Amino acid sequence: MIERYSRPEMAHIWAAENRFRIWLEIETLACEAQAELGVIPKEVVPVIRAKGDFDIARIDIIEAEVKHDVIAFLTSVSEHVGPEARFIHQGMTSSDVLDTCLSVQLVQAADELLTDLDMVLESLKARAFEHKDTVCIGRSHGIHAEPVTFGLVLASFYAEMGRNRVRLAAARENIATGAISGAVGTFANIDPYVEEYVCAKMGLKPEPVSTQVIPRDRHAELFCTMAIIASSMERIAIEIRHLQRTEVLEAEEFFSKGQKGSSAMPHKRNPILSENLTGQARYIRSLCIPALENVALWHERDISHSSVERYIAPDATVALDFSLRRLSGLIKNLVVYPETMSKNLNQMKGLVFSQKILLDLTQAGVSREDSYRLVQRNAMKVWEQGADFQTELLADQEVAGALGEAKIREAFDLNYHLKHVNTIFKRVFGE
Repeated sequence: MIERYSRPEMAHIWAAENRFRIWLEIETLACEAQAELGVIPKEVVPVIRAKGDFDIARIDIIEAEVKHDVIAFLTSVSEHVGPEARFIHQGMTSSDVLDTCLSVQLVQAADELLTDLDMVLESLKARAFEHKDTVCIGRSHGIHAEPVTFGLVLASFYAEMGRNRVRLAAARENIATGAISGAVGTFANIDPYVEEYVCAKMGLKPEPVSTQVIPRDRHAELFCTMAIIASSMERIAIEIRHLQRTEVLEAEEFFSKGQKGSSAMPHKRNPILSENLTGQARYIRSLCIPALENVALWHERDISHSSVERYIAPDATVALDFSLRRLSGLIKNLVVYPETMSKNLNQMKGLVFSQKILLDLTQAGVSREDSYRLVQRNAMKVWEQGADFQTELLADQEVAGALGEAKIREAFDLNYHLKHVNTIFKRVFGE
């Protein structure tokens, strides 16, 4: 987690202050529940609630000696609370605090990411409707295929990000569990009511079977979801990078006044934001692998997952949060060139209408094999000689004889390809 790619709102979630504050709240709520059960005196709870606090520097000093972060924390809290602190952590184990806290932090992070996705969706929707009828060439294998609209391109991204939002909401729901079940998760020294009480107050559900830790398949689901979102983000970034190539230049990132593209070449305007998002996606995806490997722990628990999560939880959420905000701004400010799109569409002199001619020939009674041969031999003249496709078809006696001039010219109507744009938009965005 580096400052360059950290928004304060997300970075705060993983700051020591927030983490220890959550620990303290878990411990205090557990005391409240224990007092209701009569395990500890009721009169100590107001003292713990009022005096409960910690000193991060002091925790670091203690941990350097005891080599245990939860014990260091509890020692610091006891120095603030006084004698009543002996009732804190009754029947609990460290994982009760650590795992429940991590769930709270991941829920907080997921909520930020859901807000980010909403911003991306809003930007995509606005630009999709803006360019609903902006005709451009569709490409397969990077080669001109058939006409589409830039609005349809953006609608495809919107639909994918919508699915990602559903995935993230589900992963958020599944990570929102807490465990206050004691050593090996049997509740031998703590009543299940304490877990229910703490979880309800923290906005979590009790983990059905926690062993001594919350099962890491829940965490893996969240990290894999973030990896999928990152891949979708990269798909958009790759499209923009391609469209900004000098030879294409159908769209480009906004280039602000005073911005410089190269230390050596003053003319450069580079797709730096999209390239940055591609790099971010690579990193975020890499973090789902250790999350998957964390699922297989020994018996009721080990701590091989712990050190990994200290890295990947903040890093993945911070990086994705930053990236989604950047993506939203990139889409919102994207400069689109409809005239260049039209120019590029016509670059291959009508080749993009070949399928309609092929189908018309089959409808006219020509076999599919012969139809393909007739269309392709004229198409190759465009590729190899720079000929005009429609002109070649009109001059081809077999094609003209089967279709007639009017039918050939009709096949070059752009509206034929765009007649169902409204239908697709209704599927994506509703009525």
